Amino acid sequence: QALLVESGGGLVQDGDSLRLSCAVSGRTFSSYAGGWFRQAPGKEREFVAAISRSGGSTYYADSVKGRFTISRDSAKNTVDLQMNSLKPDDTAVYYCAARGSMDYNRMWYGSNEYDVWGQGTQVTVSS
Repeated sequence: QALLVESGGGLVQDGDSLRLSCAVSGRTFSSYAGGWFRQAPGKEREFVAAISRSGGSTYYADSVKGRFTISRDSAKNTVDLQMNSLKPDDTAVYYCAARGSMDYNRMWYGSNEYDVWGQGTQVTVSS
């Protein structure tokens, strides 16, 4: 069973940037499609971004489109989330997820479609 570990969260100000990284142990991330989700206090977990196994396809929630970028780093065996122009509404615990896939180009958007989850990393954006 693969293990996912997120890093890079923290406290930043409105308009700042952060880069989250999700490392996998026990497997290579190239075997998985990846996704990022977030959960704010009192709210349900929501989809943020997804990337295909090949890295050639990405998809974003409307709320982060144009500000966030999901990518793969094969050398580091990670899936990363670059977050720019952060807003207080982006404050949440961010979770990395992975799903084994035979299809190099497919992505998944529902939290119940992912097999493996990280423990989450807190992102707090102050106004």
